Amino acid sequence: MKTIFDAATRDELIRRIQSLDKRNAAQWGKMNVYQMAKHCTIWDEWVLGVHKPKYKQELMGWIFGRMALKTFVKDDRPIQKNVPTSRPFIVKELDGDLELQKKTWIRCIAAYEHFSNPDFIHDFFGKMTREQIGIFAYKHSDHHLRQFGAVDPVANPDERQLSGLERQ
Repeated sequence: MKTIFDAATRDELIRRIQSLDKRNAAQWGKMNVYQMAKHCTIWDEWVLGVHKPKYKQELMGWIFGRMALKTFVKDDRPIQKNVPTSRPFIVKELDGDLELQKKTWIRCIAAYEHFSNPDFIHDFFGKMTREQIGIFAYKHSDHHLRQFGAVDPVANPDERQLSGLERQ
């Protein structure tokens, strides 16, 4: 399974992030490409512990979180479309500097190389192993990059053309 702790996987994600521009339209969901990039940056900073967040598992997570986590990390299946997000990760602003946001997100992806956040507790899943964090962090980025048609231009040149990302 792919994990964000693998250098080749991080490189893939970075190439996909770099391929984004304002013309990428959502294939599902309510966010535009800027909101998605900012959402992913906020989420990755939270996992990485960048702003020293206070971690707490929500009540519904105490009830269903462990079971849900197992379904998300047991195989290579991507996260389904339209999975809801927690309030702190919803981006309300409609527009901003996409290029700056992409650079910030890329720095977050690169920072997973030296991941060390033993205090991390997912708000729904609860305490996660390093392996679970690696798999889920990859799947989260992959989910949103697929949402905007950003496939890996190196590994999938045919998909890139089919997704409309091949610009002339």
